[in-house]
Amino acid sequence: MEVKIEESWKEVLKDEFQKSYFEQIAMHLKLEKASNKTIYPPGNLIFNAFDQTPFEKVKVVLLGQDPYHNPGQAHGLCFSVQKGVKPPPSLVNIYKEINKDLGLPIPETGDLTPWAKNGVLMLNAMLTVRANEPASHSKIGWENFTDAVIQKVSEKKKGVVFLLWGRFAQDKQILIDATKHHILKAAHPSPFSADKGFFGCRHFSKTNELLVKEGLEPIDWRL
Repeated sequence: MEVKIEESWKEVLKDEFQKSYFEQIAMHLKLEKASNKTIYPPGNLIFNAFDQTPFEKVKVVLLGQDPYHNPGQAHGLCFSVQKGVKPPPSLVNIYKEINKDLGLPIPETGDLTPWAKNGVLMLNAMLTVRANEPASHSKIGWENFTDAVIQKVSEKKKGVVFLLWGRFAQDKQILIDATKHHILKAAHPSPFSADKGFFGCRHFSKTNELLVKEGLEPIDWRL
């Protein structure tokens, strides 16, 4: 099927778009919209992570789980919210760690688009959600697609840093070739778990150290 996604990703993922599971995802979303369900993010932002970070520019993969389900938040980048929206608690904790790790000021914005443009693929495992119903699209096939994305990055690239925060993300480690990529693991930045190993992980400086060793430009974590 024809999918509106950035051209380099369209080429890399072309086989996935022809598979039956992807047709089923599209049909599910159409049926929900036809029954007046509100779905986040808006249709034109479902593939925003790919549009902002073309395949050849991917240096870091940050894995999230589910889009935000409240109005005006989700815009297709994990952990990120649209301009003008107050940063959610997990993102506040990410900012606290960056502040301690790199000494950068804590931003007022929750929009992480600059990271995406800098080479961080900000990938949620599920790319859509029904309004006010967390994990409501966790069983419609999205993980087949996003697992394939992780596998393609692992297979076709070298020296990518994968940031796996929390058990859900860490379960994706089996999709990554650890002999040619870097995997950094920590607790999830949620208020329920941040003090169990996220705070103090120093993943932002460590990521940049690894990228420099690979001969790549470090990520500018400022917003």
